Amino acid sequence: MKQSVREEEWAAWLRLAIKGDAQAYNRFLLAVTPHLRAMARRRCDQFGAPASEAEDVVQEVLLAIHLKRGTWDSARPLGPWLTTIVRNKLIDSLRRRGRHVNVPIDDVSDFLEAEDGTHEAADRLDTETVLAQLKEPQRDIVRSISLEGAGIRETAARLKMTEVAVRVSLHRALKSLAALYRSE
Repeated sequence: MKQSVREEEWAAWLRLAIKGDAQAYNRFLLAVTPHLRAMARRRCDQFGAPASEAEDVVQEVLLAIHLKRGTWDSARPLGPWLTTIVRNKLIDSLRRRGRHVNVPIDDVSDFLEAEDGTHEAADRLDTETVLAQLKEPQRDIVRSISLEGAGIRETAARLKMTEVAVRVSLHRALKSLAALYRSE
């Protein structure tokens, strides 16, 4: 069945439904729902929404059609009216969902390879510049724990300090670094 013939049939059923024909309304809904579902799936795919979102959009569209069917201008084509409702309901759904984009890790794993070390020297220079702004022994504590991965106990033994003193000094050093970072 050609699209225009199909839409004209849907439009005829919707006109009858608006006048109160329950059977025509039922035929309209049964005929239009698969089309709406396909349209919602395409739009979800187009806008990066999960496929599961499509069925929710279809339900919202069917409800909107039910509530707003009297607003459809029967002298105009039905297709654009339905398309607009699907688009608007998908936009509403995306807004409710927020700006969360789900990307499977397999899709980007090739781009997440470890760097070849070309930036290591610059990173080390930046790190040393920032650490130079700390006082001793804070600098040694941050370097030992945060950069070298040593534990509190190991750092305390190496620097001949108590574990509590190392923890307090680390906390103060990180607080100072945060303040420096915020001021830049």
